[in-house]
Amino acid sequence: MSDSLDPPPALWQPGTPEYAEATAVFNLAAEVRPRAAVVARSVAEVRSAVRLAARSGRGLRTLGTGHAAGAVRPFDESLLLRTRLPGGVRVDADRRAAWVPAGTCWADVVAAAAPHGLAAVHGSSGGVGVVGYLLGGGVSFYGRRRGLAVNSLRAAELVVADGSVVTVTEADDPELLWALRGGGGGFGVVTAVEIDLFPAAEVFTGGCYWPGGAAAELLDGWSSWTGGAPRAATTSFRVMNLPELPGVPPVLAGRTVVCVDGAVAADDPAEARDAADGLLGPLRSLGEPLLDTWRGTGPEGVLLAHLDPPAPVPFVGDHLLLRDLAEGGVAAFLGVVGADSGSPLAVATLRQLGGAFAESGPPAALGRLDGQFAYMGSGPPVGPVTVSDLRAHGRAVRAALAGRDTGRTVPSLVESHDGPQRHLDGPTARAVRRVRERVDPEGLFGGDASPGSLP
Repeated sequence: MSDSLDPPPALWQPGTPEYAEATAVFNLAAEVRPRAAVVARSVAEVRSAVRLAARSGRGLRTLGTGHAAGAVRPFDESLLLRTRLPGGVRVDADRRAAWVPAGTCWADVVAAAAPHGLAAVHGSSGGVGVVGYLLGGGVSFYGRRRGLAVNSLRAAELVVADGSVVTVTEADDPELLWALRGGGGGFGVVTAVEIDLFPAAEVFTGGCYWPGGAAAELLDGWSSWTGGAPRAATTSFRVMNLPELPGVPPVLAGRTVVCVDGAVAADDPAEARDAADGLLGPLRSLGEPLLDTWRGTGPEGVLLAHLDPPAPVPFVGDHLLLRDLAEGGVAAFLGVVGADSGSPLAVATLRQLGGAFAESGPPAALGRLDGQFAYMGSGPPVGPVTVSDLRAHGRAVRAALAGRDTGRTVPSLVESHDGPQRHLDGPTARAVRRVRERVDPEGLFGGDASPGSLP
């Protein structure tokens, strides 16, 4: 197809309001500064932007909502492309599938699927973009039952380096579909994805919060429970130091609290409730919660369980995968993030793994995770707390947990482009590189490749 059939993109330069809007990211501590920016509102405009970048000899970079802006490599002289494609989420209830245009957030997918009694393997925040989260692995509250979110990818529509549009499926280019599933990006501009849905008419979800002084007993009880937990349950243990802000319940603000949150999604709602009670009952007996929001609800309730901020905020974070918390692990963790540790983190999280997370699904560059827990910690560089303080604390956490660190990470959880990360082994990373070289021989999209995926 000739360039004349594609509309020229509006190219926004630094200093203009349009550039500021096009480069806005959720993480206010990780501003991006490309040479110029384009917002594409059609596949034709994506094609045109790809060809413009190729003619200019500059790299083309993509970005979703910018929740993970801290994890992307510097933009240097690249052109930034933001996709805001129309059409909305299309649910095929008979096939249990959804077609999702690039630029769509998870809240829209949940809203479209719920009337059919279906749900997607989505993140904890409805404002996170589907494509970036999905292709970066995706550690969902449905994950112990359904696996990594990327395993739900059925097909992708992609604009590749020569400007052509390809539909990638198991039948048509299975090698590229394998690489898209967790390979770290850098293959082209994804303009739509088709994902699996699954039955979930009712989910038991929420969070239970206690004073920070109860952390040791609660973490010991929660971590012991995770060893034999039902696959229907995926939960987190969190140490939280939340400021007094809109959306933060007053009873939780301005103090250290600990939380057990998550979701239980079983075929039988009664089974889900029993599984949640099996966890929460013993923990509640250790002390009266400050706040308890666990309840049976529709799938949309899962987006409210984690108290993720609805508006952009600045934060600096770190992530690693842990083998276990045995033999002093609870004390080691709380020693660097607990109430008396001096931690500058707003939130320090251990996400429960195992179950389907540890099992391979369809062919994928990253289809499973080893380890029992995923650690994520983040805090805002505001007031007396600096970026350097938060990075130094990240190193302290790594030192305290070094004997439990698997050395692997999940792209969708990484918060720093220059921190330790690795999600592919050597042979897999080399195989992914060969796919990149096939579909993008000049490296037009090379800047988008996750550092953790490089050989």
